[in-house]
Amino acid sequence: MTTRIVIADDQDDVRIGFRLILDSQPDMTVVGEAADGTKAVELARHLKPDVVLADIRMPGLDGLEVTRRLAQETRVIVVTTFDLDDYVHTALRDGAAGFLLKRSGPTLLIEAVRAAMAGDTLISPQVTVRLLRHLRAEPGQAPPPDPLTDREREIAVLVAHGRTNADIATRLFISPGTVKTHLANIQRKVGAANRVGIAAWAWSSGAAR
Repeated sequence: MTTRIVIADDQDDVRIGFRLILDSQPDMTVVGEAADGTKAVELARHLKPDVVLADIRMPGLDGLEVTRRLAQETRVIVVTTFDLDDYVHTALRDGAAGFLLKRSGPTLLIEAVRAAMAGDTLISPQVTVRLLRHLRAEPGQAPPPDPLTDREREIAVLVAHGRTNADIATRLFISPGTVKTHLANIQRKVGAANRVGIAAWAWSSGAAR
């Protein structure tokens, strides 16, 4: 099965570079490019790609609005130049499938797309965890409700620390299938669109420390 990708970035060289990298993979193909967010949404709804790579700063609609409009329809990976860009927090809460630093290199770009397709791995875990830590509730601010069982909370915390399903299964001595079942239940209970949303909930609720 070939993963179909739309690239949205206002820099021509970035789009060209991403296309060359992704099209070099036998299981990936870039089906469209957009230089602004409005065009990105139009292309995504017309072409129905599996993944949209969306720069966080674009003319028209920015990457945050692109994520907000498309996250329920396709997997959106937010791309940013900054390690600690506050805009990423909003993107994660709005259902982004992950994020990628532009300077991360070809290998991580490919891994980011495959991870989004698998719904299994946080993108660049060490950076993701650093970003998500900023979602902790401020002093005096009520954290979101915690409807999870002890086991579900334990899994949510491991997700928040960038652990894959395989890691979680090994640590907790359960099967990968059981992990997936728990994740589905957690998503439903906390209203998360994907595992990144679970991680965001874990940090903002105080479950992850």
